[in-house]
Amino acid sequence: MSHGPGTGPAGRRLSARRLRWLMNLWPPFAFAGIRVLELDEAFRSARVVLRRRWWNGNYVGVHFGGSLFAMTDPFWMMLAMHRLGPDYVVWDKAAEIDFVTPGRRDVYARFELDDATVEAMRAQAADGQRHLRWFRTEVVDADGQVVARVRKQLHVRLKQRAGR
Repeated sequence: MSHGPGTGPAGRRLSARRLRWLMNLWPPFAFAGIRVLELDEAFRSARVVLRRRWWNGNYVGVHFGGSLFAMTDPFWMMLAMHRLGPDYVVWDKAAEIDFVTPGRRDVYARFELDDATVEAMRAQAADGQRHLRWFRTEVVDADGQVVARVRKQLHVRLKQRAGR
């Protein structure tokens, strides 16, 4: 049985520290120059960097768009899964990226999932129907200049339980 970077044997959730360590070794991140700098122990936030290297640029020498997207890809789903807990199904539903300016240096993304948003997701999914929610992330350089804007839509649903 294969496990993603967020679960261990028997589907047990990994600690934030261990998950961060594993994600930094995960080939799609490691080879792209992506590093998870911070992953809050309570899964409230994460901070990621995409290092600019000679091997991860595109044809014109700026950040490859796929790497800009990849650095943001798993985090909203991962934070929501851990914050909502095992009674919820959380999936990525849709995504879009707007390239604002060429990324010529290291770029950063920050994700923060506050308590009010988690409670709203629980309330909206309480009837067992799927709930769709958009999240937005800006990818910025060290000076705070926006390089890209990414939107991710999550599908959240309360799991069906036998006997309910």
